[in-house]
Amino acid sequence: MRNDVRDLPASNDGLSRFLGGSPLAVAFRLVLLSVLVGVVLATIGFDPWNILHSIRMLFQRLWDLGFDAVNWLWRYFLLGAVIVIPIWLLSRLFGSPRGR
Repeated sequence: MRNDVRDLPASNDGLSRFLGGSPLAVAFRLVLLSVLVGVVLATIGFDPWNILHSIRMLFQRLWDLGFDAVNWLWRYFLLGAVIVIPIWLLSRLFGSPRGR
């Protein structure tokens, strides 16, 4: 009966076990992942040279965006209400009474 020993790669030393694969493949994956994450972080305004300032500015922009959204919604509500509320009120005052 033959032992079920899997053929392990020849470079199965401590470094490969620690890294989770061959050093070159792990380095390539880390570089690729770093570039992708960098693109995402640059899109939302992060700067690698001043990361604390970038984080503070991100939260400031999110805070301002929240209040800008409320301001935007309020302005459109008022603009629509100038037309909708009087028409609704006139239709209620002069509309035919409905029986129940």
